[in-house]
Amino acid sequence: MNARALAGWLPAIILPLATGDQLWTMIRSGSTENISAVTWTLFLLANLGALFLQRPQTRIAGIQMVLAFGVTSVLDVVIVGMVLAAG
Repeated sequence: MNARALAGWLPAIILPLATGDQLWTMIRSGSTENISAVTWTLFLLANLGALFLQRPQTRIAGIQMVLAFGVTSVLDVVIVGMVLAAG
Protein backbone atom coordinates (compact mmCIF):
# COMPACT_ATOMS: atom_id res chain seq x y z
CA MET A 1 0.00 0.00 0.00
CA ASN A 2 1.47 3.34 -1.00
CA ALA A 3 1.41 6.49 1.13
CA ARG A 4 -1.52 8.01 -0.77
CA ALA A 5 -3.69 4.93 -0.31
CA LEU A 6 -2.80 4.79 3.37
CA ALA A 7 -3.55 8.49 3.78
CA GLY A 8 -7.08 7.90 2.50
CA TRP A 9 -7.77 5.53 5.38
CA LEU A 10 -6.75 8.06 8.04
CA PRO A 11 -9.88 10.26 7.84
CA ALA A 12 -12.02 7.18 7.16
CA ILE A 13 -10.97 5.81 10.55
CA ILE A 14 -10.20 8.89 12.63
CA LEU A 15 -13.26 11.05 11.89
CA PRO A 16 -15.93 8.48 12.82
CA LEU A 17 -13.91 7.35 15.86
CA ALA A 18 -13.45 10.91 17.15
CA THR A 19 -17.13 11.74 16.64
CA GLY A 20 -18.21 8.41 18.08
CA ASP A 21 -16.07 9.07 21.14
CA GLN A 22 -17.93 12.35 21.76
CA LEU A 23 -21.26 10.58 21.34
CA TRP A 24 -20.21 7.74 23.67
CA THR A 25 -19.06 10.26 26.29
CA MET A 26 -22.44 12.00 26.11
CA ILE A 27 -24.34 8.73 26.40
CA ARG A 28 -22.19 7.42 29.23
CA SER A 29 -22.39 10.64 31.27
CA GLY A 30 -26.05 11.23 30.47
CA SER A 31 -25.24 14.90 29.94
CA THR A 32 -24.95 17.26 27.01
CA GLU A 33 -23.55 20.04 29.18
CA ASN A 34 -20.87 22.09 27.41
CA ILE A 35 -21.66 20.47 24.03
CA SER A 36 -22.33 23.07 21.35
CA ALA A 37 -25.16 22.32 18.92
CA VAL A 38 -23.82 25.07 16.64
CA THR A 39 -20.35 23.51 16.46
CA TRP A 40 -21.68 20.02 15.72
CA THR A 41 -24.13 21.41 13.14
CA LEU A 42 -21.21 23.10 11.39
CA PHE A 43 -19.27 19.81 11.47
CA LEU A 44 -22.33 18.13 9.95
CA LEU A 45 -22.54 20.68 7.13
CA ALA A 46 -18.80 20.40 6.45
CA ASN A 47 -19.00 16.60 6.31
CA LEU A 48 -22.00 16.66 3.99
CA GLY A 49 -20.24 19.17 1.76
CA ALA A 50 -17.14 16.98 1.60
CA LEU A 51 -19.25 13.89 0.95
CA PHE A 52 -21.08 15.38 -2.01
CA LEU A 53 -18.15 17.36 -3.39
CA GLN A 54 -15.87 14.37 -3.84
CA ARG A 55 -15.83 12.18 -6.94
CA PRO A 56 -13.98 9.01 -5.92
CA GLN A 57 -11.94 7.45 -8.70
CA THR A 58 -11.84 3.97 -7.20
CA ARG A 59 -14.18 1.76 -5.21
CA ILE A 60 -11.82 1.91 -2.23
CA ALA A 61 -11.78 5.71 -2.36
CA GLY A 62 -15.58 5.66 -2.35
CA ILE A 63 -15.63 3.44 0.72
CA GLN A 64 -13.13 5.71 2.45
CA MET A 65 -15.24 8.74 1.61
CA VAL A 66 -18.46 7.20 2.93
CA LEU A 67 -16.73 6.14 6.14
CA ALA A 68 -15.03 9.49 6.66
CA PHE A 69 -17.90 11.80 5.82
CA GLY A 70 -21.11 9.75 5.60
CA VAL A 71 -20.82 7.84 8.86
CA THR A 72 -19.51 10.93 10.62
CA SER A 73 -22.49 12.95 9.34
CA VAL A 74 -24.92 10.43 10.81
CA LEU A 75 -23.13 10.62 14.16
CA ASP A 76 -23.19 14.44 13.96
CA VAL A 77 -26.98 14.35 13.49
CA VAL A 78 -27.34 12.16 16.59
CA ILE A 79 -25.16 14.51 18.67
CA VAL A 80 -27.06 17.62 17.55
CA GLY A 81 -30.37 15.87 18.18
CA MET A 82 -29.33 14.90 21.70
CA VAL A 83 -28.14 18.43 22.49
CA LEU A 84 -31.32 20.02 21.16
CA ALA A 85 -33.54 17.48 22.92
CA ALA A 86 -31.78 18.22 26.22
CA GLY A 87 -32.64 21.88 25.79
